[in-house]
Amino acid sequence: MDTWWFSYVILPLLIFLARITDVTLGTVRIILMSKGNKKIIPMLAFFEVLIWVLAISRIFKDLTNPVCYLAYAAGFATGTYVGMLVEEKLAIGTQLVRIITQKSAGPLIQSLVDHGFGVTSVEASGTQGSVHVIYSVTERKNLPQLIALIHRFNPNAFYSVEDIRYVEKGIFPTPVPSLPKPGLFRRGRKGK
Repeated sequence: MDTWWFSYVILPLLIFLARITDVTLGTVRIILMSKGNKKIIPMLAFFEVLIWVLAISRIFKDLTNPVCYLAYAAGFATGTYVGMLVEEKLAIGTQLVRIITQKSAGPLIQSLVDHGFGVTSVEASGTQGSVHVIYSVTERKNLPQLIALIHRFNPNAFYSVEDIRYVEKGIFPTPVPSLPKPGLFRRGRKGK
């Protein structure tokens, strides 16, 4: 009974947890690589592969146990999700926010400046007439505050957010006063 308990419960659970850990490390490592962060990546890679080797070697010792296969696959899927959550909480990186508004951009620009955000504004033409295009580069951790300002001064403004790999010079807020969070970032139609 002890052998059955170990083979079909404890071992799959250990494999599941090992895969969550190594895939989470791998997901975070890949995201950090895309942002140019070189210092921690080798250490993450070392532990990621070490844990993977331990998990896969255990599966190869008992190839007849399908529960281990399921635990391996479920750990991979869960680890991918957990890795994205961890990276989101770390909020590492710099982002470019492009805001396009038909409404007078003056109050929004002034509010962004008052909260320490760097702003570049350009008057332009869109398919529906004159618009203002506002650019602001910010640390990712300050993005919710910037978006809250957009929603406060022009809730119908179109905006997009892009990752930036390298930034040199510029104006960045330190620290940004707390604003109410707008909830989830709007994607596509209102309410989504």
